[in-house]
Amino acid sequence: MAKISDQYNESTRWQDLSLACDVFVPATSAEFRTGDWRTDVPVFDAEKCKQCLLCTPVCPDSSIPVKDGKRLDFDFDHCKGCGICAQVCPFGAIRMVKEEK
Repeated sequence: MAKISDQYNESTRWQDLSLACDVFVPATSAEFRTGDWRTDVPVFDAEKCKQCLLCTPVCPDSSIPVKDGKRLDFDFDHCKGCGICAQVCPFGAIRMVKEEK
């Protein structure tokens, strides 16, 4: 099955995109950096984190990697700064700040 990156890449002009940018193949989100859409950015405080992992399943972009049962820092290439993770963290280990670009 062809990957979407075989058809489009970062040099693709907007005029060459499919109508409504329809995606016709599954699992394409990893191929596109969407993190620069955000205006707020999560800040992870590892000292406060108790590794409860409550933040991981609520992230709509799967931007909180887990390795060996422990959460790592954010995948900023895909995090859109929605703040859901900060809302569910019972230990205050995630706070949202305005991103400086």
